[in-house]
Amino acid sequence: MKFFVDTADVKEIKELAGLGLVDGVTTNPSLILKSGGNIAEVTKQICDIVDGPVSAEVVATEYKEMMREAKILAKIADNVCIKVPLTLDGLKACRDIRSDGRDVNVTLCFSANQALLAAKAGATFISPFVGRIDDTGSDGMELIAEIKQIYDNYDFDTEILVASVRTVNHVKQAALIGADVVTAPPATLRALVSHPLTDKGLAAFLADWAKTGQKIG
Repeated sequence: MKFFVDTADVKEIKELAGLGLVDGVTTNPSLILKSGGNIAEVTKQICDIVDGPVSAEVVATEYKEMMREAKILAKIADNVCIKVPLTLDGLKACRDIRSDGRDVNVTLCFSANQALLAAKAGATFISPFVGRIDDTGSDGMELIAEIKQIYDNYDFDTEILVASVRTVNHVKQAALIGADVVTAPPATLRALVSHPLTDKGLAAFLADWAKTGQKIG
C-alpha cells in the first residue's frame, strides 16, 4: 500500500518524506487555504520534495474552465496530478486530461456507481471519502470493499485512494481490503507506529540496559 499525506503543510511533508513514509501528496482548496500560501507556489514546493504524484485540485465546475485550470496546474511540475470532482463535467475533463498523459485524481466519491464511472473515464485514482460516509451513519469501508470488487471484476487500472481518513483503523481496514493508496493527515500517519506495549517494552529494555553499566561503542 502507498501512503499519501493529506496536507499542504510543506514542513510536515518534509519531515514525513525524510522518514520514507510519503509516496505522494493530496491537497485541496481547504488545505491550500490552511497553508496560507499561493496554490502555485505551495504546490511547486511540495513537488520539489516528493517524487510521487501531488494532487492539485481545479476549482471550476464547468468542463472548459476545468481544462483551462488543469493546463495551468500541469505547468507547475511533471508530477502534478490534476484533481477533478466527480461530476459529469469532471469525468469529461478526466478523460481529456488523461489523453494528454497527465495523472488524474477523481475526488468526492461517495458511491460504487460513481467509482465505476471514474474508472470508465480513465481516472488514475478514485478518492472515496470514508470518514464523511461514516459521519452519515453508514460504513465508509464497506464502500471501499465494493469498489475493490468492481475494479477486480473488470481489471480496471484505476487505483483506489482511500480519503477522508480519520483513524489508524481506517488505514488497517483499507489495507485488509486491498486498497492501493491511503491519504491521511500527518498526525494519523505518525500514529500508525504507536502502541502502548511498544512503549512499555522499550522502557523496560532501556531500564535493564542502564543496570548493565555498558555502552555500545
